Amino acid sequence: MFTGIVEELGEIVATEQLADAARLTIKGKLVTSDAGHGDSIAVNGVCLTVVEVVDGDSFTVDVMQETLNRSSIGGLDTGSRVNLERAAALNSRLGGHLVQGHVDGTGTVLSRTPSENWEVVRISLPDAIARYVVEKGSITVDGISLTVSGLGIADEPAADGNRDWFEVSLIPTTLSLTNLGFAVAGTTVNLEVDVIAKYVERLQQRG
Repeated sequence: MFTGIVEELGEIVATEQLADAARLTIKGKLVTSDAGHGDSIAVNGVCLTVVEVVDGDSFTVDVMQETLNRSSIGGLDTGSRVNLERAAALNSRLGGHLVQGHVDGTGTVLSRTPSENWEVVRISLPDAIARYVVEKGSITVDGISLTVSGLGIADEPAADGNRDWFEVSLIPTTLSLTNLGFAVAGTTVNLEVDVIAKYVERLQQRG
């Protein structure tokens, strides 16, 4: 379990393609400082398991094909910058919201609108999860806990086929400390909706 508060902007330093998986080596001095085999670290919002700690400032993870297909992890390469967060401790403050690290879908950055003190980023929203997203509600974008500041439906679908979109307003801290600070239009991002909404829906369906 995570909170969506990114601790560190890491970097992919090595990739290895396996038969039905990939092995990534990720540099992140802070999150590696107390990491060990079997620990969970969220990489761009995807919960991955530490296989090995390397040189004290990097760790390796194995990513199965299912995760590569369902997230943006499959598109990462050496040099890619990634958001990193260690699993939450029970005695820590919940600064964001409850994040599982289980990606529900991917969206595409559609536009960025800068202002003096923040920047509004519009992201496409897959139809399969659009019903779970509400204005002023929480959503996780590449592992970042954010508040939905706007919702809408475009007249024409975006390049990824999605018509629904949502907006988030990013403060300078988020812009400088996460990969959303430099995500240009066309960038694919991982999305995780609030799990509480999915539980409520399931309970209603079961009567």
